[in-house]
Amino acid sequence: MKSTLIKDTTKEERIALIRQWIPDEDGLEDCEIDLWDMYRDYIDGKREIAEINAGFCTDYYEE
Repeated sequence: MKSTLIKDTTKEERIALIRQWIPDEDGLEDCEIDLWDMYRDYIDGKREIAEINAGFCTDYYEE
């Protein structure tokens, strides 16, 4: 499997990767998450997928 790190991908490859994650039948209609918005920084080469995912998960964690 090819690396998905920003340094190893072009913007076009990052867009194609996010496009793969969107189901054919957009099952996210009831969900307020927009993958394009969520991963915009990754697409633009600003933050890695792992950084975005970590930030997203911690927003909903409460003790």
